[in-house]
Amino acid sequence: MFDLEQDYARYHHNIYRFIYFLTFDETLAEDLMQETFIRAHNARQTFREQSNTLTWLRTIARNLVYDDMKRKKILQFITFKKHHQPVSVELTPEQLVDAKEDTQKLYEAIANLKFEYRAAIVLRKIEELSIKETAEVLGWNEAKVRNNTERGLKQLQKWMRGELDG
Repeated sequence: MFDLEQDYARYHHNIYRFIYFLTFDETLAEDLMQETFIRAHNARQTFREQSNTLTWLRTIARNLVYDDMKRKKILQFITFKKHHQPVSVELTPEQLVDAKEDTQKLYEAIANLKFEYRAAIVLRKIEELSIKETAEVLGWNEAKVRNNTERGLKQLQKWMRGELDG
């Protein structure tokens, strides 16, 4: 059974991070994360526990992001603003600068992917969900998850090699 306070404390960071990597907008991610929990609370009686709570929340969050995109008619998301990957302090100053530049370039590449590729990559490679879990969150079949992940990774590789323009 969904418990707003307990599940918010447990999952709010996961939901924020998921939404952030889909939108690359901190304010929007915060707003949609809160809306996710409001919607979950309002629909708690419909949660049949066929999936785990986090999967259910990610599905709600994904739908809110998609609805927001449709409402704003945004096909390309806002470019990278801030990176969240910690960089090792054992690096030399030159290595630290290079690592930050590489991380920023990766996030910019992710931000430039079409939504379907970005959603698949965020869930599979950043959130480390299985193909089955990803399919459940996105409402896709497993083949579509595999295809969009593979195609997105190929585009990321091309972008990182400088073969595609942002």
